[in-house]
Amino acid sequence: MANIKPDKKRIVGLFGHHGCGKTTLMDAILKNYSGADRIGQRYLDDEEVEKDKGATFSNHVVSVDYKDSRFYFFDTPGMSDFLGDIDVAINAVDNVVLVVNAGSGVEVTTERIWKIAREHKKPIFIFINQMDKEGVNFGELVSSIKEAFEDGVKIVPLQAPMGEGSEFKGLVNLITHEAFEYELNQSGKDKKLEIIPDNAKKYYEDYHQELIEDVVETNEEMMEKYLEEGEEALNPENIFKALHQAFEDDEIVPIVIGSAEKNIGLDRFMEMIRLVGMYPSERVFKGKIGDKEFEVEGKEEEPFVGLVVKNAVDPFVGKLTYIRILSGVLKAGDSFVEVQEDSNEKVSHIYIPRFDKNEEVSDASVGDIIVVPKLKKSRINDTVAHSSRLIKINVPEFPEPMISKSVKPTSKNEIDKVNNALSKLQESDPTFSWEFDPETGETIVSGLGTTHLEIMIERLKKTFKVNVEVGKPKIAYRETIKRKVIAEYKHKKQTGGHGQYGHVKIEIEPLPRGEGYEFVDKIVGGVIPKNFIPSVDKGIKEAMKKGVVAEYPVVDIKVTLFDGSYHDVDSSDIAFQIAARQAFKDGMKNASPVILEPVMKVEVYTPTEYTGDVMGEISSKRGRPMGMQSMGRGMDRIDAEIPLAEMLDFSPRLSSITSGKGYFTMKFSTYQEVTPDIQQKIVQERQREKEEQE
Repeated sequence: MANIKPDKKRIVGLFGHHGCGKTTLMDAILKNYSGADRIGQRYLDDEEVEKDKGATFSNHVVSVDYKDSRFYFFDTPGMSDFLGDIDVAINAVDNVVLVVNAGSGVEVTTERIWKIAREHKKPIFIFINQMDKEGVNFGELVSSIKEAFEDGVKIVPLQAPMGEGSEFKGLVNLITHEAFEYELNQSGKDKKLEIIPDNAKKYYEDYHQELIEDVVETNEEMMEKYLEEGEEALNPENIFKALHQAFEDDEIVPIVIGSAEKNIGLDRFMEMIRLVGMYPSERVFKGKIGDKEFEVEGKEEEPFVGLVVKNAVDPFVGKLTYIRILSGVLKAGDSFVEVQEDSNEKVSHIYIPRFDKNEEVSDASVGDIIVVPKLKKSRINDTVAHSSRLIKINVPEFPEPMISKSVKPTSKNEIDKVNNALSKLQESDPTFSWEFDPETGETIVSGLGTTHLEIMIERLKKTFKVNVEVGKPKIAYRETIKRKVIAEYKHKKQTGGHGQYGHVKIEIEPLPRGEGYEFVDKIVGGVIPKNFIPSVDKGIKEAMKKGVVAEYPVVDIKVTLFDGSYHDVDSSDIAFQIAARQAFKDGMKNASPVILEPVMKVEVYTPTEYTGDVMGEISSKRGRPMGMQSMGRGMDRIDAEIPLAEMLDFSPRLSSITSGKGYFTMKFSTYQEVTPDIQQKIVQERQREKEEQE
């Protein structure tokens, strides 16, 4: 299907809580439109660790051709530990589909994704999956969804079910009044009924009028017509046009229904996305060239701009980079610039992602998501662009890795192999990081949570076939200072031939929390030549990697270089690096150094009857309750700040207290100074670790 115009493309993300059926939904779509054999194969979960655990742990991108349109789908993880992938996908897609398990209703990750999508003003569909589950009540589901989500936006069903639970056999379109009954053999085949059956009439009557009124309220011309002539004056085509505009304007959230496992309603789901969904040329991306702000519109005649949305790691094929084209056209043989990395890249081949084998194409345009092999540099969320338009697209910041573990190759011969594999994993997931410590021979890997780290280590073993020993979880502590000091160091070493000479005087002072690092050059009169100033900055940055209390990285420091001296012959880059590094360490020891610990902003959802006990648990974990409110439906939400070190066993404790009914979300809030007794424990634990390593 060549030369598809942008208004015939849809970029869709499937999001939801683990177990809601996103991947089964994707299987059914692939069976119906891409020739997949059967539902339940988890076709897109192509990693060994995903197949073993029956869960999705990274974004998977695939294209599907439907009627005259092309759909690009993101199948996303359902666990909050993989929030980095979820954030990338929400930013990359135009249409957010929240998949809700009809048996479980709105769950914790679903609520979190709703909030993120609303913050980014992304239009949302709700797909109620597993309508064939026992005990499902559509009316109660709709009410609970509205209660959980309605915040200035109308949530309206576009379809009513024919039967519920084991009796669910089809659906009624509330706009066209058409009823479809499906075969129960996963074929996806249906027959159109002449009249709306009795088992659908009640819901049809409950929601049809509400839908029409909600739509016409968003369109003044249609409202006048409706008030003057009644619903008979409105034809379905105009209603769908108005609904499309209201969806794009974030005024209406449509609800559609089905059963992915039984292949009921998937064709109607695709049709609703086609008719109502936002298309790429309607979206405007904002970015900067230098300090100036620009907008990128989805126009084919504009110079090429793209956004890197995924890097796939394959130990045999190499790196595959997925790029969403925001403007312009890209052809095989073209070149572009990876803007953040300032890397010129040549595009030899362009592929469209397919579920079985990617399809090579000669060119692609606005709204396509392409696969480009073997780029030298391409980081997720970076911009790629024509050399005449080096814009950097604004993207959300990635959450910072908070949990760390040590990994060590079982054989010294595999150190390079492990490091190479870790670099590839980091390219595929920017919320995962690693650092090798040559002194201990250990590698520290960091991620968003314990599950995230476990999966990354599983990938290391299964995808790259390297064996590592895994250490205990570690917290990403930091160090800083509490007072201003002056420090000086003269590095002077005489050997045969040229010696080494570097002399610096620096002022070290604390910065407000979260400010990071600032270097100020106040050298006058050339007491240190200009070419050695960057060496001083480099030496300080190197020293900041290990603080003086427990060798944790140093943050929130301002260093001012104000004096020093040099030697015409013996001064060098390395001499000034050494002098700066030692001056910083000496100064920090005298500046009241302290350890900082990461503190998380935690939202705990608990049945009201357990609220008091949960409050007690939060306090016992050095937590600080910040507020509490009733969420309705017998649930309360407690807002709190809790040190990350105390959160490692919070999940099982909360489950025990609330009989499995409580859940929580957390994200990084700030770093805070620890108390002297906690600092002492951290230092002692750090010392034990070093002794064990030795």
